[in-house]
Amino acid sequence: MEGIEGIEGIEGIERNMYSIGFYKKKYQSGFSLIEIMVVLVIIGILAATVAGQFGGEPHRARVNAVFQDMNTIEIALERYRLNHKKLPTSEQGLLALVEKPSIEPIPRSWPEGGYLKGGEPKDPWGNPYIYLVPGEKGEYDLYSYGADGVSGGVEEDADIYNWQRFEDK
Repeated sequence: MEGIEGIEGIEGIERNMYSIGFYKKKYQSGFSLIEIMVVLVIIGILAATVAGQFGGEPHRARVNAVFQDMNTIEIALERYRLNHKKLPTSEQGLLALVEKPSIEPIPRSWPEGGYLKGGEPKDPWGNPYIYLVPGEKGEYDLYSYGADGVSGGVEEDADIYNWQRFEDK
């Protein structure tokens, strides 16, 4: 009788283990299709939200690069003015900062390597910067035609002027 009672005791323990979830039934393991779909929808919503927030970043980065380039060009223009007592003319353009101008007025002296390295400066879209003396809003205007490379435009195609850095937006 003792052996039989011991067996009944083990069966009772096994029944208790099933009831407390120690042994999982085969159909209870894993995730249901609905649970997986809910998670995928949540991930999709989060991805769309993040993508929407950073969608304009490449354009803003290019505009910031234009302003950085303009700072560099303006420093080179000031160095040119200090050495030659005047700015390059509109006809000489920004190429006058890279190589000795061949259009009058031709500077008497020329620093080795010029005032800017790397050739005529181009904006992030690959177009040359526009340089005008005298400028409409200052001693000179320095600007980029933006992404489309033509005068005018809105948003990414808008022209970017050196004096815009100082305007309130």
